[in-house]
Amino acid sequence: MNQELKVIDKRMQEGEPSLPVATSPNAVVMMAMQKGYTPELIEKMMDLSERHEANEARKAFFEAVALFKAEAPPVKKDMHNKYFDSWYTSLGALLNTYNPVLGKHGLSLSFPVHPTQQTDKTMTAECRLSHRMGHSESISMTAPIDQAAIGKISGQRSRNPIQDIKSTFTYLRSATCEAILGVAGTEGTVDDDGNAASNGKISKLEEWRILCDEAGECANSPEDMDAWWEKHGGMVKKELSKADAAAIYNQRIAHKKRLKAEKEAAEKKLEWQAKGCE
Repeated sequence: MNQELKVIDKRMQEGEPSLPVATSPNAVVMMAMQKGYTPELIEKMMDLSERHEANEARKAFFEAVALFKAEAPPVKKDMHNKYFDSWYTSLGALLNTYNPVLGKHGLSLSFPVHPTQQTDKTMTAECRLSHRMGHSESISMTAPIDQAAIGKISGQRSRNPIQDIKSTFTYLRSATCEAILGVAGTEGTVDDDGNAASNGKISKLEEWRILCDEAGECANSPEDMDAWWEKHGGMVKKELSKADAAAIYNQRIAHKKRLKAEKEAAEKKLEWQAKGCE
């Protein structure tokens, strides 16, 4: 080893350029081989280079997170849990609010799925926050699959088993997203701007919103939503103001469009499968 160090020192004295402090491990290997270094010394140089890169990536990650925290705007609770009569921040609101700021600082969110962690009764979701230099950190949460799908107003089952799984997965992603970012929805809602609208009681408008959503979740086709409106539209117009009745009508139309899109996608998939396409 002493002889090797003397050779390196001699080369440096002769003005031969030294290896850069921050470079890729492959570049280190190639340059070291060209200079005739021993495999043991090359391995040590690679280890130092990789440790240096990892440390730089970790520092860049925490700096980016600090910049994100300084700039991240607040996000309000925009979704209503009809079973517990409470408001929460949806995954869409979280991502739409924070993704632009995260991207600005080289950060991104992902939700890796690990099939081996899933069971018939529980689900695990992971949220990973990554920096463009390679460092990432993650948080995982496990919860029982939500099967409380009986509408408190209609008394009907409002979700099928696949929707139960989707609901649980969406909730877990929201929870892990808030945890990894260190954020939370502010008190109050998008609708009431922090002011309680009904002192814990469900208004007629909210009641019809819940019924319309339950109908949309139970519906199997766009025509089902037409039938629902034919049955309840007159009562909606009678009990609500013109503006609120229009809001329920538009909510019904939104469910109808979603069901139509899902139907067309399913038909397209069957057509592809019939033609031998995946």
